[in-house]
Amino acid sequence: MIRHLVLFKLNEGVSRDEPRVAAGAKAFQELGGQVPEVEFWECAWNFSERPIAYDFAINAAVADRDALQRYLDHPAHQAGVALWREFATWVIADYEF
Repeated sequence: MIRHLVLFKLNEGVSRDEPRVAAGAKAFQELGGQVPEVEFWECAWNFSERPIAYDFAINAAVADRDALQRYLDHPAHQAGVALWREFATWVIADYEF
């Protein structure tokens, strides 16, 4: 199995209650059910107020590296990434477990 972790940081001056951010969050909340390769999916807003904290997280699992690539290439994933690219940066970790 492959764990796919993504942590998003909203850009300076961007608020999570902006319509474009709400649309991005909704796109990722729905993504797990749209991509057949996804075996586990959760995403949520961070509640920690620590200065080093990121704002939004995705925790997903797929069967293997090929499934991960199909997930990454999926049109619904690409659409979500395009939304987030407009207002956030992120870090990713993919690892076998």
